[in-house]
Amino acid sequence: MNWAAFSSAEPDLAETVEARFGAFTHHVLATLRKDGSPRTSGLEVRFWAGELWLGMMPSLKARDLLRDPRFTLQANPGDGTGMGGGDVRISGRAIEVDDPETMAGYAEEVEPPEQFHLFRTELTEVVRTHVEDDTYLVVQVWKPGEPVRTLKRT
Repeated sequence: MNWAAFSSAEPDLAETVEARFGAFTHHVLATLRKDGSPRTSGLEVRFWAGELWLGMMPSLKARDLLRDPRFTLQANPGDGTGMGGGDVRISGRAIEVDDPETMAGYAEEVEPPEQFHLFRTELTEVVRTHVEDDTYLVVQVWKPGEPVRTLKRT
């Protein structure tokens, strides 16, 4: 499921997640190395044309995604411990896009380095964790084909 389909299915959560990622430029991408161990890297992301895009220079993280498309993207928590909007993470698969028209449109929007890899995402999970009323830890979990599940803990 792409970002547009998720946004249509769960507009409130999608709006919160997009705002959380929009609050900062750099976020943390987790990929899998050749040996299966995790690799974390900084990354800028874009919500554009109904998709969540991962754009990057030729790099180890790009090589990781080309070999194994599974990823998790963690929103930058920001300064201190305020975490306005909560803690947000998106998991899925990254599909490389090499269509010249899409690449040109993205490049016009983002102005990436001269050589870059572009991946569109297929979402497998979106999670938001936040504190409500200074009392409850609230975890919202969405997976394709399922409604958002909300767990509250004191």
